[in-house]
Amino acid sequence: MANFSKSSVPRFSVDVYQNAYLPEGGREVNAIVTVTSTGGGTTGGVPLARSATGATPSGPGQRADAAVVIMVDCSGSMDYPPTKMRNARDATAAAVDTLRDGVSFAIVDGTHVAREVYPGGGRLAVADPQTREQAKRALRALSAGGGTAIGTWLRLADRLLASADVTIRHGILLTDGRNEHESAADLKATLDACAGRFTCDARGVGTDWEVKEVTGIASALLGTADIVADPAGLAEDFTRMMENAMGKEVADVALRMWTPVGVEIGFVKQVAPTVEDLTPRRTEAGPRAGDYPTGSWGDESRDYHVCVRVPEAGIGQEMLAARISLILPAPGGGTPEVLSQGLVRAVWTDDLSASTSINPQVAHYTGQAELALVIQEGLNARKSGDFDSATAKLGRAVQLAASSGNADTAKLLSKVVDVVDAATGTVRLKAKVADADEMTLETRSTKTVRVKK
Repeated sequence: MANFSKSSVPRFSVDVYQNAYLPEGGREVNAIVTVTSTGGGTTGGVPLARSATGATPSGPGQRADAAVVIMVDCSGSMDYPPTKMRNARDATAAAVDTLRDGVSFAIVDGTHVAREVYPGGGRLAVADPQTREQAKRALRALSAGGGTAIGTWLRLADRLLASADVTIRHGILLTDGRNEHESAADLKATLDACAGRFTCDARGVGTDWEVKEVTGIASALLGTADIVADPAGLAEDFTRMMENAMGKEVADVALRMWTPVGVEIGFVKQVAPTVEDLTPRRTEAGPRAGDYPTGSWGDESRDYHVCVRVPEAGIGQEMLAARISLILPAPGGGTPEVLSQGLVRAVWTDDLSASTSINPQVAHYTGQAELALVIQEGLNARKSGDFDSATAKLGRAVQLAASSGNADTAKLLSKVVDVVDAATGTVRLKAKVADADEMTLETRSTKTVRVKK
């Protein structure tokens, strides 16, 4: 295992969980790869950022290696009710207060156009007591009016973040409505252009926004998505988001998969803390190797499910099915740093009990991925009026949530269906479901629980 040489930055480890045994003729190999980052340095209880050169701020007054742009929806609907705009201002002020000294930041007012609120002039401010107060004064002038074109907000955030010589670039985006003043194609083009340039957390406030838009933004930009149904909860949520952003220490970490000749990639998915299919995001990284983006890391652990197809082999044969490495790009396109590695194996056996055993981690996350899928399918069926299909899908979701111990998702499902028997997935659709309850289930459907030790 390779680790960073400095004690003030995190160490990465890779652990592989699998049943390596295949029956004669067996080809599919599944493994859960747990990546853990630990031991980053802290200043004032908050981890410091690390640049690709290995530099870290070492004392008061030094520039922290991070930049954040907060994008606040100021469209006309933010005035209904008027408390929504006030809550958004208060939440942004709370996020500004959470900024670490030395972090570069800006605030953007988002309508059908994007406008710099603070500091202006295409610049970023550097967080200190004075700039935080100036930013909070500027926030008081925010008012609601205009349309919604989220792509313009993201493009302005990208330009501002690109002006900073930092490693960690992060956006926080709040919207309360649908993206009605630009096409879906325009938003997708923006997300494609911004992917890999900065990460972004997205939040929908109230119940008049489109779940797939908000979750799509977070997914494309490797951030988190959530609903804040009651605007009064915004300040707490923004503070938590900013604390998480301030805890990021290493950016642009990639999961590199190298496979021998004849091995095919089935899929690569993040499965904890949320389900995210990384398969289509592969970029080639040399002969038989590909990189899958994982974004920025602080002290945390994530799980990935990899599936490969190996060539058929005879009983008693063994092969390396894949080598998984954590890669940190080098500045200037040099040789990347290998942070840690793990191996996926394949062994052919005629021992029936060995070859038919399913690894507990693989079984658990296969169920969690199915849980996310059937919730989405069930809610779509309910919206389209196909109540039989909705009942069957959401019943299966209840069954999976119960069997895997995903209590949070089980609770959200109980707001949409009456559970008759969780073990068998017997449910009845509720006649009336609050918009907030349905949207919360849809937004959080990809959140998973880890395997019980």
